[in-house]
Amino acid sequence: MLLSTITAVIILIGALAGGVYGAAAAFMFSLAIILFLYIKSESLVLGIYRAEPSDDYKLTEMLKRLAREAKIPVPRLYIVKTTHFMPNSLSVGRGPDNAAVVITGSLLSLKDEEIEAVLAHEVAHIRNKDTLVNMVAATLGTAIAYLSQVGYWNLFLEGGETRSGSHLTGMMLMVMFAPLAALLIRLSVSHSEEYRADYFAALMTKKPRYLARALEDIHEAISKKPLRGHAATAHLWIANPLHDDWFNNMFSTHPPVRERVKKLLELEGRGIE
Repeated sequence: MLLSTITAVIILIGALAGGVYGAAAAFMFSLAIILFLYIKSESLVLGIYRAEPSDDYKLTEMLKRLAREAKIPVPRLYIVKTTHFMPNSLSVGRGPDNAAVVITGSLLSLKDEEIEAVLAHEVAHIRNKDTLVNMVAATLGTAIAYLSQVGYWNLFLEGGETRSGSHLTGMMLMVMFAPLAALLIRLSVSHSEEYRADYFAALMTKKPRYLARALEDIHEAISKKPLRGHAATAHLWIANPLHDDWFNNMFSTHPPVRERVKKLLELEGRGIE
């Protein structure tokens, strides 16, 4: 649905600009974009956050155990350096065979059981094959959101300049792209993905309370000092790491942390096998 929407929008723009030939050219262009997103989304996401490969022994051993439990190849491990306490994690990859788990360096400050629970959540996303659509949505949404932000700053905050009607129209269209990017991401990423990953993480570790505690620690850290990043990539993280404002909220796809914690503690209370 996501890729079909992208193709349809591009073809429509081509048809309006150049009729049948424009639509045909736009179709070929859309195929090139989709192929590019499929091949390069992972490296683009890693590049956005300047993630670096890690061979941390403790984390690698945890990932090996979890991968065996999930019956998938062992994911590669990357770390994002932060300037403040900001524990978080995400997963990327076109599929289980080439997946990677990314954590912030601050995550290492949590207890080992909480770290393992967070890694289990990301392994669950890889097992459930959530990563491909999430990556494509993130890279596409980032590009569109960037255009909309450029338009917003130029149109509303620079002021004092005389602009032509066509320039103003262009800026307005850029601003309108933000809801389109947000809609594409919301259509492709659902709350159920996070709940499902939480559930499978609890199954793998047999200790739902540690994931619940990790989510609470991460949420508390975010509320004190959010991570700087791109709104369209927020859905990739285990918890939305960005500042709570109107623009970032437009892209929010995470269920409330308190609801996730509640469900995990209910699993703990019932006993999970």
